[in-house]
Amino acid sequence: MSRAFVFPGQGAQTIGMGRALAESYPAAKAVFDEVDDALGEKLSTLIWEGEIADLTLTQNAQPALMATSIAALRALESEGITLDNAAFVAGHSLGEYSALCAAGSITLSDTARLLRIRGQAMQEAVPVGVGAMAALLGLDFETATEVAQEAAQGEVCQAANDNDPAQVVVSGHKAAVERAVEIAKAKGAKRALLLPVSAPFHCALMQPAAHVMAEALAAVNIENPAVPVVVNVRAEAVMEADRIRDLLVAQVTGSVRWRESVLWMEQAGVTDFWEIGAGKALSGMIKRIAKGVETRAIGTPEDVQAAKA
Repeated sequence: MSRAFVFPGQGAQTIGMGRALAESYPAAKAVFDEVDDALGEKLSTLIWEGEIADLTLTQNAQPALMATSIAALRALESEGITLDNAAFVAGHSLGEYSALCAAGSITLSDTARLLRIRGQAMQEAVPVGVGAMAALLGLDFETATEVAQEAAQGEVCQAANDNDPAQVVVSGHKAAVERAVEIAKAKGAKRALLLPVSAPFHCALMQPAAHVMAEALAAVNIENPAVPVVVNVRAEAVMEADRIRDLLVAQVTGSVRWRESVLWMEQAGVTDFWEIGAGKALSGMIKRIAKGVETRAIGTPEDVQAAKA
């Protein structure tokens, strides 16, 4: 059996996530303490006792979800389950940073600071109300790409997230995305709906954020990962630090090729996907992508104990 550790992206955040891990495992608590120190604020208090509206702000959600993922990983390690048990790591959008931190490519403190910068830069790249994202359900990636191209009409509209065989997210100018919703329905989408997001991620409108991240990543030490990282924009494993740096910049405006990434790992022999951190969204996608594989979500002490057993 070959295993991959995968890490969730934005949208999985909940108040209280990771708290039980921190209470049960000193190594998990140390993660939240280090992230608090790196950011110079008590992000852990917001995660465990704050308001969901504040946690959902991109600049908070990104480092918070990463911290929860790494805390879950440290809890697993405390029980003797290490990255040595994984053939690959991968993450959905910001989860790619969690994967790189897990694989020792970027330190925890640097990852927290990068995600704070990334969240702020993505939020500030486009004025509120100018951009939008929409989920197209029941269309494959090829059809969704055609929908986006037809809807653009001189504006930006891109297939941003290829999540699973029947869910593609488009991103771009609000009017173009609204056109895409109507075109998708006409092309047979089961559902097409605008998403409650604060900015149009993973499209050309994010270019200002890509410039910010290029500067931020240039100033950070990146090591070759201990485990191959299957990256979003290539949907294949990468091991070289310099390539990882470039691909993290490309990821800001590029498509998250999650469906292809899962298929690539399945074809490379992965039969077992462990979702490390908050929620179970990736597990659901993976089940729809690769029918024969096993999935397991690990976000609580009980999940850790079940994995150990």
